[in-house]
This record gives sequence, structure tokens and C-alpha cells, in this order.
Amino acid sequence: MNEAKQPSQPGSNAEKDPDNWVTGDEKMTDAQASYLKTLCEEADESFDESLSKADASKRIEELQEQTGRGVDS
Repeated sequence: MNEAKQPSQPGSNAEKDPDNWVTGDEKMTDAQASYLKTLCEEADESFDESLSKADASKRIEELQEQTGRGVDS
């Protein structure tokens, strides 16, 4: 039997490293920008509107940890 661990959703970008995203160098999405602005305000951090999709994703993760948002119970 194959005991290899399989992702819960094959092909899902939810678990893919942002550094490996094909479109990671593109400008962050409007949704990312909106959420990132909210997180920056809550964390009293500056918002960088020039971030790429991949960098915005990483920054969102950092600020979620800092603010306690997005933390699973």
C-alpha cells in the first residue's frame, strides 16, 4: 500500500509556496490589497501598494500571525 501523504485538494494553490506561483510576480489582486490594508492598520504597519501577488501573500501571513487573524482555533 502507498502510505504517501496526499494533499486534501490536489492542485489547490492554498498549500502552494507563493515563491512557486506562476503569476506570483504580477501585481497583487484588489482583494489582497484590501485585506492587507486592513491588517496593516490593525498592526500599525505601513502598507506597500507595490507588492506582487506572492509578496502580498507572504505579508498577509506575517500580519495574520501578528494580529491573531486567520489563526485556526
